[in-house]
Amino acid sequence: MEEVKTPFCRLKLTVTGVFGECYHGYKTGDEFILEDFTHAPKHFCLGLAHALFPVIYALSFGAKFGFRDNQRSLLVTCPDGGRLEFKAEVLDKQGNLEFIERDPEHKGPAPKKMIIEVVKAKGKCSFGYKVGDKWETVGLKCIPGFCGAAFHTAFPALFALNFGAKFFFMENPDSIDTVTCPDGGNIIFKVSEATTYGTK
Repeated sequence: MEEVKTPFCRLKLTVTGVFGECYHGYKTGDEFILEDFTHAPKHFCLGLAHALFPVIYALSFGAKFGFRDNQRSLLVTCPDGGRLEFKAEVLDKQGNLEFIERDPEHKGPAPKKMIIEVVKAKGKCSFGYKVGDKWETVGLKCIPGFCGAAFHTAFPALFALNFGAKFFFMENPDSIDTVTCPDGGNIIFKVSEATTYGTK
């Protein structure tokens, strides 16, 4: 494979536990290096990649998990019966693990108020969404009646922002306005912390 040219960090995945038969034969201690959050290793389990994506996406944009011994890491469970547990960690440019000690002030979950807003509409939406439509939620809570496919695409951004990620390429790094409907890209959403809109 050619070298990946990417502005994003490399990530390390380590199998920390095996609790059943794994179709891929992964074993405790197995390690995988991702060149960035968009490049899974060859033949990597797509079910696991699906579960891992919000975590490695969040870590890539600076998220911290204050309850972890290393805030720049998180455990992820295989979605197929919980047969495996992986630890996701960030590598710096020298290939060393990024390490931030557990936050001694961490007091448990602190979900943020979030806003999902339609910022572009180029075609018909079966839910009738249009530019300016806006929904509020707290933390990672599903929005009653909201399009499931749209929420699926918004979830990584919601997850990342709730744990302090910053989208450095956006005018406001506490938001991202490129969350796109998977059905023809007809609707594009902006996901933001509610403080973006002057609310608390």
